[in-house]
Amino acid sequence: MFVSWIEKYFYNPGIFERLISYVLYPISFLWCLFARIRRILKKPVDYHIPIISIGNLTVGGSGKTPICIAIARKISKPAIVLRGYKRSSKGLVVVSRFGDILCDVKTSGDEAMLYAKELKKALVIVSEDRVLGIQKAKELGAQIVILDDGFGKVNIKKFDILVSPNPSPANTFCIPSGAYREGVSNYKNADLVLKEDINFKRDVTILNETEKMILVTAIANPSRLDKFLPAQVIAKRTFPDHYMFNKDELKKILEQSGAKSILTTTKDAVKIEHFDLPLSILKLDISLHNNVVEKIETYISKRVLYNDE
Repeated sequence: MFVSWIEKYFYNPGIFERLISYVLYPISFLWCLFARIRRILKKPVDYHIPIISIGNLTVGGSGKTPICIAIARKISKPAIVLRGYKRSSKGLVVVSRFGDILCDVKTSGDEAMLYAKELKKALVIVSEDRVLGIQKAKELGAQIVILDDGFGKVNIKKFDILVSPNPSPANTFCIPSGAYREGVSNYKNADLVLKEDINFKRDVTILNETEKMILVTAIANPSRLDKFLPAQVIAKRTFPDHYMFNKDELKKILEQSGAKSILTTTKDAVKIEHFDLPLSILKLDISLHNNVVEKIETYISKRVLYNDE
């Protein structure tokens, strides 16, 4: 219930949500001001390796993970460096090394494990300190670093890609009044802004589809999945982003719903695939338009030439 309300508050506010937003606006103003000052004062450091950041200005999901995967598949020896939100571990952990998975999903976090399973020719590293993650990636032989959710890391010299959310929040204030981490004007600080159906396309397939399915997911803004759901979905259960499921609760949800299988996302599946429950997977792939790939390749080639000089 709370997850649904937060989504409504940010993306489709009513009178009550608007009132709360205006009450909190002074805090939002200070938040935006602090973010702006930080961008002015922080000087980016060059770590002498091409670094591509995939981020968004809003809180919650906008499709960063599948876009990171799509980009990583087009480059040689990439490293994905991310925080590893909601993982049980602390510090730097090498999750996978070019196909060799080195830890479990609780240690890595769900997004990092998804990267490890999808990208057999990549390094995956989780670290609260992204600089340490970059340095470790270089040490282990990465040729390019991709920062998941790295736009706010203004201390790192990088190629910034922002993903525009679809749909965009109706409320354009900074948090806590709205969904934006920084002012909307910061789109101009990105090297590339990706918009769905203009710069990329989502391709959705359902694996192991059954006649009756219940959607169970723990992603941000779960309503964005609605347009991809088939008629066989008879019910939905949503949980907070990155929630760690347990087998008993999922078994109970499945039995009470009368569904033949649980339909979930690939990010959720890495946390529940070992429960031996009937699973259907909502698999999302990203097709990047040629102009996006060309701009990324141009940046990489320039950085490689610069580093060789």
